[in-house]
Amino acid sequence: MGPAYRLLTVALLALVTIIAFEAMAISTAMPSVAKDLDAVRSYGLAFSVLLTAEMLGIVLAGVWSDRRGPLPPLYAGQMLMAAGSALAGLAPTFTILLAGRLVAGLGSGLIVVALYVVIGRAYPEALRPKVFSWVSAAWVLPSLIGPPVAGWLASTWSWRWVFLIVLVPIAVTFTVVSTHRDRYIPRKKYTSRHREGHHDQLDIRSG
Repeated sequence: MGPAYRLLTVALLALVTIIAFEAMAISTAMPSVAKDLDAVRSYGLAFSVLLTAEMLGIVLAGVWSDRRGPLPPLYAGQMLMAAGSALAGLAPTFTILLAGRLVAGLGSGLIVVALYVVIGRAYPEALRPKVFSWVSAAWVLPSLIGPPVAGWLASTWSWRWVFLIVLVPIAVTFTVVSTHRDRYIPRKKYTSRHREGHHDQLDIRSG
């Protein structure tokens, strides 16, 4: 893989790693969260709320990407995930933490779909299998090393850092994708494709 795609690849893999970390790695920190926020009997909701919101985000991202391309849902997903992680990390009550998890889950769902669309459009066909294999590895790695890292953060500093630590990587990936969007994913390509499809529909109807 040449340097032209290296930076984008690192940013995309970082996004997948962040999503996987927030979905799985916090399991070791949740007992501390539940004890601190007086939610020992209901802390499992922090996982179910995230996954439910992520499913909704996946559905919305599919429609959004079809209509506007992958960049708007990718941007929105990163902003929502950052906002949700910050809200969860600063939550004074368990209810606020659940709201943060809901927002973060919605954002991660948007990112997951948009990310695969970006790979399909930005990379040449010969590179796509390699990128998809790296994405799969990025899902696995946080499930192996994430829980020990989250447990160390919670025991050494605070469980809040398990959520807040992802803010800087999200800011970096957002900057990389936004500053290189025209280089990798030209907007005109998407617009022209849909205009051609629109003209084809008009020709069929007129015929």
